[in-house]
Amino acid sequence: MAPRTRLFAALLRLSEKGIEDVVDLPAHRAKRARLQRSFAGRFIFGRADGQAGVDEITIGTGTRAVVHRPPGAIGPLPCVLNFHGGGWVQGNPEQSAWMASRIALRCNAVVISPTYPLAPEQPFPSGVEACWETLSWLVEHADEVGIDPQRIAVMGDSAGGNLAAVVALLSRDAGGPALRAQVLIYPGTEMYDRWPSEDRNAEAPVLTSANMRSFARLYMGERYGDEDFRASPVRATSHADLPKTFILTAELDPLLDNGTHYRDALVAAGVPVRYAEYSGAIHGFMSLPGVVPAARRALDDIVDFLKQTV
Repeated sequence: MAPRTRLFAALLRLSEKGIEDVVDLPAHRAKRARLQRSFAGRFIFGRADGQAGVDEITIGTGTRAVVHRPPGAIGPLPCVLNFHGGGWVQGNPEQSAWMASRIALRCNAVVISPTYPLAPEQPFPSGVEACWETLSWLVEHADEVGIDPQRIAVMGDSAGGNLAAVVALLSRDAGGPALRAQVLIYPGTEMYDRWPSEDRNAEAPVLTSANMRSFARLYMGERYGDEDFRASPVRATSHADLPKTFILTAELDPLLDNGTHYRDALVAAGVPVRYAEYSGAIHGFMSLPGVVPAARRALDDIVDFLKQTV
């Protein structure tokens, strides 16, 4: 682990002591939002590249989405639909602005990062349904948004990676909208089974095994225990005919094996998969470019993959 990463992890562990069961979730969300807006937060989480255009759109009946575009873009352009992380209970589109803006510039694409319902107020499957509706709306309003409906990729980190994987499965099962690619960044693909990386990295910074279990229970609510592939995409009866996939994992992440198991399921089903594990990286590293050097290497890899597929 890099020295800057180690220092950040120690500070984060002190600031979040006692939130493993997320007793006061609204206060925790507010605290994270304040950190995100602070001077230190701008260093830790990175800043959007000011060369990219940024605006907001309203999807459907009220879903807010942040849109990053290359300057002077003449559409229709490829689209990357990006779902934020946060254990399904927190987070916002702004937390990945540094990544979204740079992908927009380097891939000459429109990157759309929507909100979605958060648990426990709106538990499973509300988030899944909202993300699917967002994709469907974008295809129907492609001209209005300036995107090519035939050149869409889904992307997400952590819980967002879970949602992106599920949306890809739903798209396949519904016969469209067809997706060109999916980028799954340290995704959660299994809600219940405990794999070795969860024990090996049980007390890892940013995400502990206890956090994982708390988030899963909050997200599933009364449906905790349901073996629904929309919660655990690795449990889908088939993984065939999914789009080209890039799965990124972190060495020091309890979710590491969630990524490798999903990789293996897709490869067995004949899906073209690119896989990368980032040495010394922690969960959430793509949202921490100021303290985790691997974030910028991974961004280069994502850009390379998207240029080839979308």
